[in-house]
Amino acid sequence: EGSRSYFKAQQEKIEEQKLEIKNNQEKFNKDFELIASRILEEKTLKFTEQNRTNLDILLNPLKDNIKAFEEKVDKVYKAESDERNVLKGHISQLMEQTNLMNLETQNLTKALKGDNKKQGNWGEMILERVLERSGLVKNQEYRIQTSLQSADGSRFQPDVVIDLPDDKHLIVDAKVSLIAYERLVNCDNDEETDLFSRQHIASIRNHVSDLASKNYNALYKINSPDFVMLFIPIESCLSVAVQKDSELFNYAWDKRVVIVSPSTLLATLRTIASMWKQERQNRNVMEIARLSGEMYDKFVGFIGDMDGIGKNIKQSQDAYDRALNKLSNGRGNLTITAEKIKKLGAKAGKQLDERLIVDEEE
Repeated sequence: EGSRSYFKAQQEKIEEQKLEIKNNQEKFNKDFELIASRILEEKTLKFTEQNRTNLDILLNPLKDNIKAFEEKVDKVYKAESDERNVLKGHISQLMEQTNLMNLETQNLTKALKGDNKKQGNWGEMILERVLERSGLVKNQEYRIQTSLQSADGSRFQPDVVIDLPDDKHLIVDAKVSLIAYERLVNCDNDEETDLFSRQHIASIRNHVSDLASKNYNALYKINSPDFVMLFIPIESCLSVAVQKDSELFNYAWDKRVVIVSPSTLLATLRTIASMWKQERQNRNVMEIARLSGEMYDKFVGFIGDMDGIGKNIKQSQDAYDRALNKLSNGRGNLTITAEKIKKLGAKAGKQLDERLIVDEEE
């Protein structure tokens, strides 16, 4: 009976323990699930934040680059738009200027064809523009409309007098042959072409003869070569004449006249400008040589003066040494004598520096 009671009690205790174990197991499972859920949630949140951070690290530079690219595109587009607007304005202005130039050209052509004075002024204007591009300096290396006098007292006014090195001069006169040339350019049949070609060539030959007759070479204070230059301001005007008259240059040269166009005159003037540049360099070299000679002479004098100063310094040093010897060195020097006098009773308020007092026996 007692064993059965004990067994039953143990059985109940085991059942209680089983129940407790079961409850603990259920509680453990719930706690584990809760902890696992919490850990998973935390890890998920942390993973999400980490991913977001990593994505920001990866994407932020890309976003910045995209933003910079967008700003650059906007800037380029705005600049291109502004440039297009400016270009449109320039084109409009250019069209207006072109139309105005065409109108002015037509008016100029009409005016020049009927007025020799205006033709001459226009030719002189083109000549001056060529001079401005040549590198020569106005009123230093060339002069415009200078009044000159010949030996018989006659006065002439060539368009340009160009100064050359070595006090030489070159005279240039502008001549315009426009009437026959304009007709030649606008004619439309061989007969008119032949007629106006002959008239155009005759006009240029007349200019050559007229310029040669002025005999500019003989003008007072002009040291000119044996020729003068006849300037024709329109390139094609001269080229057409030369094509039709192969002897035109020879005809002019026989009269000591050289015919030039803007391009050939500009080449000549730039050669003269180069000559002036070389001349200035030569003058600079001579000036440097002169200044170098003066500097050398002054340097020699300076060396002599320094040598004299050195000798005077040595003489002064020798005199100083002799005076110092009399003062404080050797028997019977002034310092010893003065000190003896003081010791004998001479009244004095000051004392000689002991370094100067040297016993004669020493």
